[in-house]
Amino acid sequence: MDIEAIRRYCLEFPHSTENVQWGCDLCFKVDGKLFLVTPLEPAPVRLSFKCDPEVFAELCERPGIRPAPYMARAQWVSLEQLNTLPDSELRELIAASYRLVFERLPKKRQQELMGKSGTTPPASGKSKRKPQRAGSRAKRAKAGK
Repeated sequence: MDIEAIRRYCLEFPHSTENVQWGCDLCFKVDGKLFLVTPLEPAPVRLSFKCDPEVFAELCERPGIRPAPYMARAQWVSLEQLNTLPDSELRELIAASYRLVFERLPKKRQQELMGKSGTTPPASGKSKRKPQRAGSRAKRAKAGK
């Protein structure tokens, strides 16, 4: 993917915005919260985005990927080249970054944003369902539900 393809893809997400910050960094945000950064001028890092902790650890072991400067403590990684990852994998990781940031917004704000567009963030590959407590199941069984 090139910068223009990444830009088009990021702007497809509901309520995604772009702006240039820090001189020459193209930033993509949801509700003012950063989910992807790419420099517009030559730099040692070509693309940075947020990951969940497991993915962060796995990606940092791969060549051409490193913890993002200033943002590694928040599980951000940086790619040294745009072609470090296959396009399909990069798209999945960008969508996951957007989703992670969206899910950290206050629930009320998430509902307001989803209500405005009628859309939800890209689906996750993982189930977010909470495990059910055994006591709750037993109570429902007794009640005949």
